[in-house]
Amino acid sequence: MPPATDTPAPFIERGQPGYRATMLALFLGAFATFALLYCVQPMMPIFSAAFGLNAASGSLVLSVTTAMLALGLLITGPLSDAFGRKGIMSVALLAAAVFMLLAACMPTWGGVLVMRALCGLALSGLCAVGMTYLSEEVAPRFVGVSMGLYIGGSAIGGMAGRLISGVMVDWLHWRLTLAVMGAIALVAALLFIRWLPPSRHFQPRGLNAANLLQGFTVHFRDRGLPWLFLAGFLLMGSFVTLFNYIAYRLLAAPYHFSQSAVGLLSVVYLSGIYSSAWAGALADRLGRPRVFWWFVAMMLVGLLITLATSLWLILSGLLIFTFGFFAAHSVASSWVGRRAEHARGQASSLYLFFYYLGSSLAGTLGGTFWHHGGWPAVTAFIAALLAVALLAALRLQRLDELNQAPGDQI
Repeated sequence: MPPATDTPAPFIERGQPGYRATMLALFLGAFATFALLYCVQPMMPIFSAAFGLNAASGSLVLSVTTAMLALGLLITGPLSDAFGRKGIMSVALLAAAVFMLLAACMPTWGGVLVMRALCGLALSGLCAVGMTYLSEEVAPRFVGVSMGLYIGGSAIGGMAGRLISGVMVDWLHWRLTLAVMGAIALVAALLFIRWLPPSRHFQPRGLNAANLLQGFTVHFRDRGLPWLFLAGFLLMGSFVTLFNYIAYRLLAAPYHFSQSAVGLLSVVYLSGIYSSAWAGALADRLGRPRVFWWFVAMMLVGLLITLATSLWLILSGLLIFTFGFFAAHSVASSWVGRRAEHARGQASSLYLFFYYLGSSLAGTLGGTFWHHGGWPAVTAFIAALLAVALLAALRLQRLDELNQAPGDQI
């Protein structure tokens, strides 16, 4: 037996062996997660027609998924703190792919929603743990850019999910479209399990009510984390609401988009692939409080441009909005991992709980604004969310100035 050693395990360094496999595995995990999550978004008008639903009811196919994902985050984060990171993520991805395949077989709308809810619950396993794994295993000076690459995977997954399903459903039945998305996710899950290295810096934390309560108390007593949780709620609520109802707008007069064309709107996610990595590196260099509010303001500018009637201006507004969203999310999510000193899995889970709760609540509530006032009303609703997010970002910057601490410490 080799002698025991107290030498700490090395971090995964950018440019060193193991970094590429780690990032590719997490990229695929994020890709599969967000492809499964958002492939139904351009299909909402199809579901409305197939089951006789209005826009708000059709949006439930996404809202129930994100709601159960949010609830699952409160469980899977603490589970990963107790039992480890890779196992939780692996089981989560496999289960989500299976539930998606079952959703394609459900004969009723209620059955589809149940399978989508279970899919969201399973996906919480990767969403809760992926960022924590990165924060623990990657060298601290590369966390920002690595988090950006991970979120870039989510951007590509969200784009591919919408694009593939949006185009396929114009030619194939929606059930076959869902089955194809489930099969893609299953392949990604198997590659994720093969390539992701085991944790080397994980320290188990007892799973009991006292530890869970202590984690909640510590995180909510922190002066910065609750503002980040609020920002996540508002950012994701704004993003999902915009893409939920822009499809209804562009399918109607005077644009008369086809379902494939609606799916092609997801190409604006390409801007998020770049902006998430770029913003992470920028935040590592300049400090998160200095740059976070810029990206929230960018989202607001892009949103207001979509009020134009010119199709090119609408698309330009979507592009700016998406660029700002992924940049802001990249900064905020890596900020949580750096800010939390204890129970990091739980801290990431809380951030993502509010993040997806915003998706579920705002995404459905936006349908009420659509029915009563069309796109101007939806825009006003999203603008109100972003205005509060901007106030939260400025508050975080003010906390940093008052503490006279480096940007990464707030």
